[in-house]
Amino acid sequence: LQHLILPNSAPHITATKESACGCAGIYTAHAAVELYAEAFESEGEIDLIEGFLSLHGAAHYGLEKNEKNITLVKKSWDVPQNMSLVERM
Repeated sequence: LQHLILPNSAPHITATKESACGCAGIYTAHAAVELYAEAFESEGEIDLIEGFLSLHGAAHYGLEKNEKNITLVKKSWDVPQNMSLVERM
């Protein structure tokens, strides 16, 4: 099995994260591609990111390869300290 992307996509409200028995983890889904790109680049392996982000998971689960593309642009950015989450019905 090749490695595949599994970001933490389960946000929790501040009251449940900042409590005596808070929810574990850091919500990263909003910045997963950027964070993974930074990690791959720091290891000199940026050429492996396409497989990790889009090819290995589809192959593992027998799904068709996604034909859409993204372009990574290296520039400075700040991760927001807090995010407003909207409940969708």
